[in-house]
Amino acid sequence: MKFREKLQSGKFVITCEVPPPKGTDTSYSIENASFIRELADAVNVTDNQCAQLHMSSIAFSTLLKQNGYEPIMQMTCRDRNRIGIQSDVLGAYGLGIRNILIMSGDYPTFGNQPGAKPVYDLDSVHALNAISLLKKGTSLSGSNIAGPFDMCVGAVCNPVPEKKFQIMKLEKKVKAGAEFIQTQAVFDVDMFSEFMDLIRDRGIDIPILSGIVPLRSVEMARYMNQNIPGISVPPEIIKRMEYADDQIEEGIEITAEIIKCMKNISNGIHIMPIKSHRCTKNLLRRSNFL
Repeated sequence: MKFREKLQSGKFVITCEVPPPKGTDTSYSIENASFIRELADAVNVTDNQCAQLHMSSIAFSTLLKQNGYEPIMQMTCRDRNRIGIQSDVLGAYGLGIRNILIMSGDYPTFGNQPGAKPVYDLDSVHALNAISLLKKGTSLSGSNIAGPFDMCVGAVCNPVPEKKFQIMKLEKKVKAGAEFIQTQAVFDVDMFSEFMDLIRDRGIDIPILSGIVPLRSVEMARYMNQNIPGISVPPEIIKRMEYADDQIEEGIEITAEIIKCMKNISNGIHIMPIKSHRCTKNLLRRSNFL
């Protein structure tokens, strides 16, 4: 079953994130993908994540497809103007890529080339609108495009119920053509459940894949809680990590518990390990998926 078909079927979806290499040697990234070959319904390919230079998401998505994976190509608005966004989307389709995830992208000052000039000609909502027009056969300028074009298009959101503008922006993304949503990492299950209730009450009916980041240390938990917008790590989780004999093992156990809860709250999960996917199979086994 293709990714879009599984989304539409209502079955629980599992996607996993695999960054392209920081150069031309793809061996490590391909090996990383191999750990989730039989586990993930689709593989997210990041687009210069954290504003750091990587191989292009189009190129690595194509390599993954050639190796038998179904990629979801991420695309940021940071590095392209409207011409570049439309051109790259059409190019990806021509290479056989059928899924795309649109996001604004981290500001360049957060990355390793802080002197880079950001573009942000279109924000994520307007980029989604541009892709919706391409599906109808026209560009943003109104000119016709030659040949068919149809991609399964997703977007991202921060599942923070008290920030109403996040829900308003989510509504705009759905109206602009998003077919699925991947969220920031979820650690506070109650807060995420409240967020899901709020969006359903507002009539937002779209598959939501909750972000999953396995914790590796208490320092990591504290850093994410204090520095990454949209992430809330509850005090009890930080306490468990702090007093664990093996923090990596405890992080896997905590994450498995969160995934079990997601089965009854969200439409799927999106796994984003900090390093590799070596532990993902064990994680899903503990979550009763295997």
